[in-house]
Amino acid sequence: MKSPRKFWPRWAESLRRYQLNHLIASFLEAGSPLALLGAQAIYFSGGFVKSDQLNALAETLEEETETRAFASFLAQEETSP
Repeated sequence: MKSPRKFWPRWAESLRRYQLNHLIASFLEAGSPLALLGAQAIYFSGGFVKSDQLNALAETLEEETETRAFASFLAQEETSP
């Protein structure tokens, strides 16, 4: 399976397209307990839907350092031209 960070540019682009990047970055920075619950929900749903992106998202949400790194990645993507 790919590293979760390989999916980050695609996720960031999708979030920017729907103008959710600021909201998601704020939730990721402030809501680490909710992120862990989200990861567990994604793992649970893996029995119904198999996806490398969902697994990568769960891995990102499961690790607090990765969650904060993705929030920083979203912030960097906003400022770059």
